[in-house]
Amino acid sequence: MKKTLLLCFIHGFKGGDDTFGERSEFAQHLAALVGAALPKVTVRAVTYPRYETRGDLHECVGRFREWLQNQVIDIEVANGTPSPTVEPSVRTILIGHSMGGIVAAETTIAIASEVPITQQKDEEEDAIGDDKASTKVQIGEPVSMTTTTKEKTPPPTSSLMFPYIQGVLAFDTPFLGISPGVVAHGAEGHYNTASAALTQLSGLSNIFWGNYNQAAAAGNATDKKPPPAALPAPEEEKKKQQQAGWGWGRIAMVAGGAAALAAGGAAAYANREQIGTGWAWAGSHLEFVGCLARGEELRARVASMVRLHRKLDVGFANLYTRLGRAAAPKQVSMVGTVMGSQRTFCNLPARQAAGYWREAVNDKAKDEIGAHMAMFEPKENPGYRSLSEDAKHLIVKWSRNDWYETSRMDPLLLE
Repeated sequence: MKKTLLLCFIHGFKGGDDTFGERSEFAQHLAALVGAALPKVTVRAVTYPRYETRGDLHECVGRFREWLQNQVIDIEVANGTPSPTVEPSVRTILIGHSMGGIVAAETTIAIASEVPITQQKDEEEDAIGDDKASTKVQIGEPVSMTTTTKEKTPPPTSSLMFPYIQGVLAFDTPFLGISPGVVAHGAEGHYNTASAALTQLSGLSNIFWGNYNQAAAAGNATDKKPPPAALPAPEEEKKKQQQAGWGWGRIAMVAGGAAALAAGGAAAYANREQIGTGWAWAGSHLEFVGCLARGEELRARVASMVRLHRKLDVGFANLYTRLGRAAAPKQVSMVGTVMGSQRTFCNLPARQAAGYWREAVNDKAKDEIGAHMAMFEPKENPGYRSLSEDAKHLIVKWSRNDWYETSRMDPLLLE
């Protein structure tokens, strides 16, 4: 029987079917690369349909798991597999972008933790003597998963997984939180833009009102010529005249701002029901991504994936974006001085003890979020080809095992 390697793509927060390119272009491209490198199995790519990235994360994981199980059952039935739970003909690589990687990891951990009763006791006894990996640092700092501390006994694991997950390949997934530089650089950029706008507005005000005052003064000088023996006006009177002109300008600007605020307040009151609905919508989505703020939960999830890799040889990797030449500042900013020059979307571990992490440099993107969103767009990511090759090598490495070697190719293809 020729076995099947299923590549399952999961989009991230507010993503959709086009996350991996139009009509999942990247998914099909990667499947072709893997298929050429693993000729003994059939490589298929499926993209999880658009789902609501809101509400409880575990509910989302439950819905995805049910969908995945149905996909695998259909293939197992088509393959005529005698015992899909003991000797499955289908193995799956979960491939997630951004929050999709967390959905993939949670799904894998949940499936691997469901073990037969006869095996559970042995697994729990083995777990007692294991060193539990965790970290002492805060989110936002380099994270190492090598510090050993007393933790709760992790759930037992089983090789009798169904569906069988061969690996979790994440693309720019913030397993350890979002890098503080994403917010810091963004805030600095907005501050600089606002400062420049205010400076420009101030300059325009000077030009407008200054020219107006000069014209008014010139008009007064021509219309009202002083008597031949008249003394020059006192300095205090000149200041009052100048301040009067400026005062109207300032009043006009302040009045305009007050009117805008008043109009905004009136609009907000008139649409208070819609705004309330909007806050509920935003809160539901914040609940979904809220797991990124729970440091202990983040570290426990990574530790569980590392444990699955060690015990069951489940692959676990994260290909994360890093800004390249396009983001190099002309001068060192305050944020760059504090945060360092390495600008990434994900918070990074201090050492490669949290799975396999490899950078994917984008020399065209100018900010972290732009690089994060353009990973699978060849025109916007000069490193698209390298990214594809890195992903292929990881999947091939994880899949070349006894399961792969016992797959029988179609006799017609061998002739």
